[in-house]
Amino acid sequence: MEDYAAKMTLKPDAALRDYVTGHAQYREEAVLAALNELRRRGQPAPEDASLRPALEAVVQEQARLTAQALVPAEEEELPRLYSPAGIVVMSAMISVVAGAVLLATNMYRLKRGRAISGLVAFVITYILTEVFLLRWLVNQNLFTPLTGFLLDLPIIMAYVWWFWPRYVGTYQFQARNWLLPLGACLLLKIGLSYVLLHNPTTAPLMKQQMEQMQLPAH
Repeated sequence: MEDYAAKMTLKPDAALRDYVTGHAQYREEAVLAALNELRRRGQPAPEDASLRPALEAVVQEQARLTAQALVPAEEEELPRLYSPAGIVVMSAMISVVAGAVLLATNMYRLKRGRAISGLVAFVITYILTEVFLLRWLVNQNLFTPLTGFLLDLPIIMAYVWWFWPRYVGTYQFQARNWLLPLGACLLLKIGLSYVLLHNPTTAPLMKQQMEQMQLPAH
């Protein structure tokens, strides 16, 4: 930005008065600087009182707009949510309950309290149904290693394709790190399995379940 105040100090009185009398053809900052310099020299222009208020208003507005343009507009703060991918991985590797917890956390941050209640009811109903179905499959010798995943697949799909679009409703968000809860759950799961396998009371049952292709924990 040009320093009109410094520029005017180098001009003679006649040139400064030219800025004032011909103010329509000069920038407002230049004319105001000329008025200020004439006043500083003890030779205020007769037009000072009539021109100054309007010039100062224009200069102040231009300064405000310039400052506003220099400051980048802050982006609307996006919610910090667990991604659909994180929910799917957590559900598949840990349990559908863990995936539901991540989804419910998103709903809580978006103030979807009723949606959380519906999600909890849905998950409980689904798991109870799945347990009875798994028991029937085991009794009928129809259980395979793929069965648990196939039974979990519909609820995982419901998280991403039903609950997310209706109760989260946005794919514009700051992704939260779901690897930390995943790692913590894996360590907890491994530690719990180790304890159960080495506990005299639970070890026989655990070995029997492993021999029957251990049912997925929820």
